[in-house]
Amino acid sequence: MNNVILQPRNFCELGALHSVLGINKAIPIVHSGSGCCLRLYQGISFCNGYQGMMYGGGSFVPNDNIHREDFIYGGENRIRKLIQSTISIVEADLYVVLTGCNVQLAGDNTKAVVNEFKLKGVPIVYVDTAGFKGSAYSGHELVINSIIEQFVIKKLTVKKRQINLWTSPPYLDPFWSGNIETLKNMLEQIGFSINVLFGLSSSVNCWSEIPSAEFNILISAWTGLKTMELLKKHFGTPYFHYPIFPIGAHECSEFLREVANFCKLDMNLVNQFIEKKESMFYYYMERLTEMLTCYDSTFPQRFFTIGESTYVSGITRFLVKELSMIPGCQYIVDNPPYKYRNEIENSCKSLPSEISLPVTFINDGEEIIKSIKEKTEDLIPLIIGSSWDSIIASKLKGYFISMSPPISDRLILNKSYVGYEGGLAFIEDIFSCILRGL
Repeated sequence: MNNVILQPRNFCELGALHSVLGINKAIPIVHSGSGCCLRLYQGISFCNGYQGMMYGGGSFVPNDNIHREDFIYGGENRIRKLIQSTISIVEADLYVVLTGCNVQLAGDNTKAVVNEFKLKGVPIVYVDTAGFKGSAYSGHELVINSIIEQFVIKKLTVKKRQINLWTSPPYLDPFWSGNIETLKNMLEQIGFSINVLFGLSSSVNCWSEIPSAEFNILISAWTGLKTMELLKKHFGTPYFHYPIFPIGAHECSEFLREVANFCKLDMNLVNQFIEKKESMFYYYMERLTEMLTCYDSTFPQRFFTIGESTYVSGITRFLVKELSMIPGCQYIVDNPPYKYRNEIENSCKSLPSEISLPVTFINDGEEIIKSIKEKTEDLIPLIIGSSWDSIIASKLKGYFISMSPPISDRLILNKSYVGYEGGLAFIEDIFSCILRGL
């Protein structure tokens, strides 16, 4: 090993078992060594906003905990017994079998075992999520693609104005639940019927309804693009891709107009809704001016964002366009494939030309700390990142808000910074953080 990553912010592909948990009445069944499920639960859910384990999650995840003899003689019989006992004991509408890296190395034919149960009419899906193959982001795509290919197979009559809503991976994004509900409510207000695949409004039946959508809407920098192409190929469903989270009035209004134009909605209805929401947003922004008149040398002079690419772009554009804050450097830690990086960088930099905005793709905490120290000099920073980054913020006498995993300093249930109200909530949290530090 040539180097060691300090303060890891990503998880292995098997972490996508939490994408299964994001679907109501879906159960992951894990064929892997002991410890995998517990460590992933602690990292992705518990130490990431204390989100809770939901039905079939946490220490309840069915896992066969294979041992040394299973590597020698094979663990297929072990996973067969686990599947049988799970479907006998745990009521679910869909079972998803995921594999860890050790069973992949051992060569178990888990897919064949799963097919035995599928032939008996069990709603079950197999996903190869060997941890060494990628991160939980790529694992999320593998899970949803496998469900589509193995479970959602029937083409249905298209329902006008119905859309499938896709966004960041459940639990891995600690704000996922609130984001989905906010986006759903916003899109319903302009005339859509929303088919939600994860969270409060989701069900396995919603997945069966995927082919009936007129459009797919993906709000993500890159995670999910393979799924959009898959759905286009299988069912001929066109998709609208928006690479950043719409935060605040400017970005939300732009997002809604682009969606409406793509889907050929009644623009009068859309503009009426936008006018109403902008009026509300700027009413409260006007009340913020009293606080802004207090802005002095003790307030942050540069902001640094450390997180997943969809958030980094959205936060940066919001803080620059709505609050006129000056960016330091933006650190993208989800390791997007190289073919997407130019587009991600451009979405971060679509700001007034006089603003210089360095963007760095990095996941090593030591390098991030070193870079922030170099770029702050004598400036007071506002650092928006994970709980790891609170340490450097404190050392630099700056301000800190946790936004990306892992988050261990606050509880997150349905909080969201997306949307018009989400932008105001973000402003409240930023200035509350500043006031506490004065």
